[in-house]
Amino acid sequence: MNKNIQQLYSIAQKEERIIIGLMSGTSLDGLDIALCSFVGAGRNTRVKVLQFETVSYSVDFKEEVLSVFSKQQVDLGKLCLMNGWIGEQHGQMINECLQKWGIVNNRIDLIASHGQTTYHAPKRLHAIEKFGNGTLQIGDGDHLAVTTGIITLSDFRQKHIAVGGEGAPLAVYGDYLLFSDSKENRVLLNIGGIANFTYLPADGSLNKVICSDIGAGNTLMDAYMRQHFENQFYDKDAEIAQSGNVNNDLLNALKVDDFFKQSFPKSTGPELFNISYLDKAQRIVGIESMSHEDVLATLNKFTADMIVDALGSVINPKETYVVYASGGGIHNPLLMEHLKASLPLVEFKDFNLLGINPDAKEAVLFAVLANEAIAGNTSKENTLQGLKEVSMGKISFPN
Repeated sequence: MNKNIQQLYSIAQKEERIIIGLMSGTSLDGLDIALCSFVGAGRNTRVKVLQFETVSYSVDFKEEVLSVFSKQQVDLGKLCLMNGWIGEQHGQMINECLQKWGIVNNRIDLIASHGQTTYHAPKRLHAIEKFGNGTLQIGDGDHLAVTTGIITLSDFRQKHIAVGGEGAPLAVYGDYLLFSDSKENRVLLNIGGIANFTYLPADGSLNKVICSDIGAGNTLMDAYMRQHFENQFYDKDAEIAQSGNVNNDLLNALKVDDFFKQSFPKSTGPELFNISYLDKAQRIVGIESMSHEDVLATLNKFTADMIVDALGSVINPKETYVVYASGGGIHNPLLMEHLKASLPLVEFKDFNLLGINPDAKEAVLFAVLANEAIAGNTSKENTLQGLKEVSMGKISFPN
């Protein structure tokens, strides 16, 4: 047997597996690195986060990614070069974290890498008849594996598309395995660049589980900050938005898009929710000149309102629900204030009560997918949202 296959087989048989989950989202704040211990698989999965760190990206790194991010036309040579370069950069970040944590690389069984999304193209967005859904994440797994010496699973979203999905969101698999509860109707709300949610009914019914993108999370606010405030990639603590006023005409115009009429599940990205989307709404209402404070206040309310609308569509007023929020948006006090004010009958609980740092959640969920790919059994848990049994992730060996 090939020694790499033998090593993979041995990892699958281990009582405990040590897996590093990586997440680099559309907000481009940094690389989330979650060092996790896994015992079991499927509904018997037990995970413990041993270490977690977000390694902040330099301004140069962010600008390089933004040069190929969410654009219909990019320098193809640059995109080609960045695929390996990002894999190497992420690998070096892992090496530095392991050294700081006092852990040698050969103690790690697997790396689960989400990669850096550069373009997300569900068919409903690109509307080219002969092509199906598409998505592209760069940060090559082979470069990661060679740089760290650790077997790497990456490019998880392609299998989801290949079997009929849109490639996003994938949170439902880890959410269902880790966070289902027989006593609570749970909504796991993630507010990253794009906002998404997973609804987990207390009765555990697979056919009632919903996971879908909602719309803009932080992406419009962050894009506006990058455009108008040099080297400021987000509105820290909503300081600017809180000093502005919501323009209701602009707010209503932002809410008019076919995406919001589509049924769950659905996916989207900055390919739709971008500065052009804002510019179009401003032209429609004839308010092309507004203060930065008022624009950000309105974008903040837009994000909140669309989350409220989405959650409201799955909530039965006769039942009780608990929302556990994660992602960068939870650190935006104005956004969270809007959500809690508009959902008074829903209880918001600290995500830490689930045993995982909310900032680490997305990285942990990709580690779950790697654990399932190596040690799990194809079962009903992998048929969520109408997709047939599926194991996600491409395997890269370090030699």
